Amino acid sequence: MVYDAVGGPLEVRTVPAPVCPPAGVVVDVAATGVCRSDWHAWRGHDPVPLPHTPGHEWAGVIAEVGADVPRGVTGFAVGDRVTAPFVLGCGRCEWCRAGAANVCPDQEQPGFTYAGSFAEQVVVHAAATNLVRLPESVDLVAAAALGCRFATAFRALTGVAGVQPGEWVAVVGCGGVGLSAVMIAAALGARVVAVDVSPVARDRALELGATEAVPAEGAAEAIQALTRGGAHVGLDALGAPSTLDTSVRSLRRHGRHVQVGLLLGEAAGAPVPWDLVVGRELRLLGSHGMAAVDYPAMLAMVADGRLDPARLVGDRIGLDEAGAALAAMDDPTVARGGMTIVVP
Repeated sequence: MVYDAVGGPLEVRTVPAPVCPPAGVVVDVAATGVCRSDWHAWRGHDPVPLPHTPGHEWAGVIAEVGADVPRGVTGFAVGDRVTAPFVLGCGRCEWCRAGAANVCPDQEQPGFTYAGSFAEQVVVHAAATNLVRLPESVDLVAAAALGCRFATAFRALTGVAGVQPGEWVAVVGCGGVGLSAVMIAAALGARVVAVDVSPVARDRALELGATEAVPAEGAAEAIQALTRGGAHVGLDALGAPSTLDTSVRSLRRHGRHVQVGLLLGEAAGAPVPWDLVVGRELRLLGSHGMAAVDYPAMLAMVADGRLDPARLVGDRIGLDEAGAALAAMDDPTVARGGMTIVVP
C-alpha cells in the first residue's frame, strides 16, 4: 500500500521486491497492525519520504538472509518465524552496545524512514541486533501486535515506570497501546483504572483486567476518588494535550507519569501542570518502544499464559482494506474494541 502525498489516496500497487541488506534480512509479512503512528505519518505529523508504504508492527517468516548476518546458535535462517521492534538500532553505537537500541541515534524505522510492512515483504536492518525469534506457541497474527504497541506498553510499565503489585495504574486512552497496558499492568498485579471517551473501549478494558473504567471527562477527579489519593502511575497511551493533563492530574504524591503516546506538531509543546509536578514531587518519564534484547521477559509471560496478545486482536482485514482502516483514525472517538490486523 502506497501514498504519494500527505493525506493523499492510499493505494495498493505492485512495487519492486525489496533488496536484502548485507547485515539484514527480508521477511515475508504474515500479519501487520494498523497503528495510530502510521496515521500520524500519513497526516504529515511525522514526516516520511514520499511516495511511502506505511506499517511498522509485524510478524512473519524470513525469506532471505544477508551475507553478513551471523550464523550459528544466535543466528537466523530462511524459514525462521520472527518479529522486530519498530525501532531498529544500528548495532554499532554505544546505545546499541548497551542494549538500548530503542534510543539509537542512527536508528531506522520501517514505515517511517523506509518502506514498511503494509506489503508482502519488509526489510530488517542490523538483524543481529534487531530480530526476535518467535516461540512456536505464539501465533503470527497475535505476534504482529508485539513490535510496537504491546512491547511499548510492556517496557513503559516494567522498564520505565517499574510498576509493583498492588499499585494503582491509570491508563489514559484505550486504543492498542492502552489496552495492551491494561492487560500487562493487571498481569503484574496492579490495580488499573482505564480512561477513554468510548464506552466500547472502556468495556474492553474491563474485560482485559481493568479494575475500574471511567469516561475521559472528569477522569482525573474520578481517579483521585477511586484510588483514595491518586494513581501511583499514570500512562498517556494516546498522545494529546488533554490525555497528558489527565494522567498527571490523576497522580498521587510521588507518582510517576509515563508519556507513551506521541505528541507531534502543535501538540509537541503541550502544557504540563508544573505546580502539581513540583508540589507533589511527581516524576515525568518518556518511553519509546523496546529493544530486541528485552523481548525474552515479555515472550516468557506470553508463553506461560500470563499475557495473551491474541485477545487484543479485533478485526482482521486484507491489504486492500488497510487504507480505509487508517483513514478511520481521523476520528479519535470511533469505538475501539481491539487492534486491526492486516493479513497481506
